Amino acid sequence: MASRSDIIRTMNEWLTPENFQDYCPNGLQVEGREEVNTIVTGVTASRALIDAAIDAGADMILVHHGYFWKGEDQAIRGMKRDRIKRLLDHDINLVAYHLPLDDHPDYGNNRQLADVLGIRDPEPLGGLVWQGTLDAPMSPQAFRDLIGERLAREPLLVGAGPAEISRVGWCTGAAQGFIGKALEAGLDAYISGEISEPTTHTARECGIHYYAAGHHATERYGVQALARALEKTFGVSHRFIDCDNPV
Repeated sequence: MASRSDIIRTMNEWLTPENFQDYCPNGLQVEGREEVNTIVTGVTASRALIDAAIDAGADMILVHHGYFWKGEDQAIRGMKRDRIKRLLDHDINLVAYHLPLDDHPDYGNNRQLADVLGIRDPEPLGGLVWQGTLDAPMSPQAFRDLIGERLAREPLLVGAGPAEISRVGWCTGAAQGFIGKALEAGLDAYISGEISEPTTHTARECGIHYYAAGHHATERYGVQALARALEKTFGVSHRFIDCDNPV
């Protein structure tokens, strides 16, 4: 068992949220009990995740997508009220890290996705975009199948790139707008979570393969890596709960 204060302080030291201009507060968002023994992780602090965490006896929920986003209604009512009430009634801490978790060189979603997909020599390309190399060149269709197998979700493939893919760029989540960075770097393919209408035309006309692999599917791994580090540091237990989301 460890203290909430020590856990939060350590995660803030690791992730340095003060270095990011984010769309939401990073760190502790809803305060629960001080003593923490069990941490449940998930992608988004949905009602389904909260209920599953309650059943698991969690003291802390650690997510990538928390609450209090810029531009949203600040009133605590409806869905937001129900979620927060469940947390307060059961004295559960809600902790969220958004961009700091995407960016981290070890625990980040981008770094972890490289391991899941078997991409060699992963490194930041610029901003939040990463680049790396496949073990061996693959056809666009074979790479699509590999992504689908590793993420348990078939990606959408669009574009018109080279016959074989070797050099790949990626950014998890809603990062389709960063496809230009992959083009500037001369990469064969670019992966993100979501796709928007212009992405198809960009990929076709500029000669690159684009894979929309799922916002949820690409961002399942950072919170798990972070929680595993907390397990080693504090001796707490950790359980990842995957509340499926097809987007």
